[in-house]
Amino acid sequence: MALNVEPAVAISNELVNQIGQMISQAQNIAIFSHIRPDGDAAGSILGLGLVLEEAGKQVQMILADGVPGSTRHLVGSNKIQKELNQPFELSIVVDSSDQERIGAVLPEGYTPDINIDHHPTNLYFARTNLVVDQAVSTSVIITQLLQELGYPISPEAASALLTGLVTDSLGFRTPNMNPQALHTAANLMEMGADLPQLYYEALTRRSYEAARLWGVGLSNLQRKNGLIWTTISLAERRAIGYSGDDDADLVNTLPTISGVKVAIILLEQPNGHVKISWRSKLGYDISNLALSLGGGGHKNAAGAMLEGPLDEVEKRIISATQEHIQSQSADL
Repeated sequence: MALNVEPAVAISNELVNQIGQMISQAQNIAIFSHIRPDGDAAGSILGLGLVLEEAGKQVQMILADGVPGSTRHLVGSNKIQKELNQPFELSIVVDSSDQERIGAVLPEGYTPDINIDHHPTNLYFARTNLVVDQAVSTSVIITQLLQELGYPISPEAASALLTGLVTDSLGFRTPNMNPQALHTAANLMEMGADLPQLYYEALTRRSYEAARLWGVGLSNLQRKNGLIWTTISLAERRAIGYSGDDDADLVNTLPTISGVKVAIILLEQPNGHVKISWRSKLGYDISNLALSLGGGGHKNAAGAMLEGPLDEVEKRIISATQEHIQSQSADL
């Protein structure tokens, strides 16, 4: 039995009923999330997908870049595909602020049916948009929605949803944490999710190669006036045998360094682009900076992808971020 607490997020009854009707009328459903998926993307898509499967729906779960390593232990993660393989009646996009972020997995010009997200930079790109930007994670919104619609949540689905919450809150320590998110975590534990094990798999465990990647990133660390940053080149990743295109979650450790206002990791990609990840302390909103550069995210966690050589992108990003810090420092 789930705990009897206040709803984790505020969703209008009209919107709940509308989405419920859309789901009930469809038999074949496709669910999508963003490229370079994180735990909330994978957990949200899998949690929702498993619940709808258990309700008798035919479900395709699509991640263009595949399942991230931190969530491959989740039951059902092998059902997630990289592309569509059959027609569908209803499309749902989760944890993506815009349609472009899901990759080229839908026909050109197609408008998704439902958009469920918690990013403040969401563009409300679907026919029906459930966007709650005060929610700690998209998985929290999905949990609340499923409960209000009366869908049973199995231990496997609860584990996926709790993984989304744990990862997006960095283990319940992001500035947007609130009591309702903790109530949601307790609810999902009551449904059968094993919090200590999920926490270990998603946030604590890492490979030998990932640990060496941290070494590279920390060796390249630079600091100036409250800004700390590092770069990791494609050659450096290949030299240590790290196969991912991410930073092995190092970016979430850099803000713990004393005196840091904003932390950045610039990660060279194999296609002539550089992935930029920002993290900031409370009071420094970097979401608009990321949005101005074609990215997006939250006030204290955002990202973007820029084309160009690593050293040139580094100069551009550091300069822009320093100006951004100065402008916000004047208001504090």
